[in-house]
Amino acid sequence: MITVIAAALETEPSISRGYESITRALELIFSGLFLLEYLARVWVCVEDRRYRRPLRGRLKYMLTPAALLDLLASLPLLLGFWGAESLILRLVRLLRLLRLTRYGPLARALHHVVSAVHSRQYELYVSLIIAFSMIFISSVALYWVEGEVQPEAFGSIPRAMWWAIITFTTVGYGDVYPVTSLGKVFASVTALSSIALVAMPTGIMASAFSDAMRRGKDEISHVRK
Repeated sequence: MITVIAAALETEPSISRGYESITRALELIFSGLFLLEYLARVWVCVEDRRYRRPLRGRLKYMLTPAALLDLLASLPLLLGFWGAESLILRLVRLLRLLRLTRYGPLARALHHVVSAVHSRQYELYVSLIIAFSMIFISSVALYWVEGEVQPEAFGSIPRAMWWAIITFTTVGYGDVYPVTSLGKVFASVTALSSIALVAMPTGIMASAFSDAMRRGKDEISHVRK
């Protein structure tokens, strides 16, 4: 987490100029620690039955998502020696945040999210189809009504789709909007429909996540008993 915060702060010129030596020192220290941890995990992985064979087992472990994340965390040290571009190094540093998915409450929370999505995949698929259909219909309608009046914004269905997506997701940047009376009517219907569009998957995921959390607590209680 410290290295991720340092990498984020380094993108601010006023901070990077004054504390460049500190951020580089932290980078070297933590990259070295991550590399040592990675090598140690590769060395002792043969203690696990799944990776018993010294060579093949270690190669198999090195290709697991957990091992790849560990390797990713130590890449800035190696890339620095090879003279990689600073932008690439910064991106790799920020990707270290993915390592947090392996530990503690966050790992359990992500497990519950995946379980929730899996248990409601059909309902989510249906809501996705409905959402795409509504966005496409709104795009066609605004293209038909506003295309000649505002060709830059609604001159094609893909252009109108930008407005439809922004409206349905309730972001509403305000850079593109209908000006004709009929266009405003369609826009009003689209805006009202967006409430149901957002509420549908939100309700599905909330219910599924609650069920997944309850199942997890029941499993823990059963193990303790």
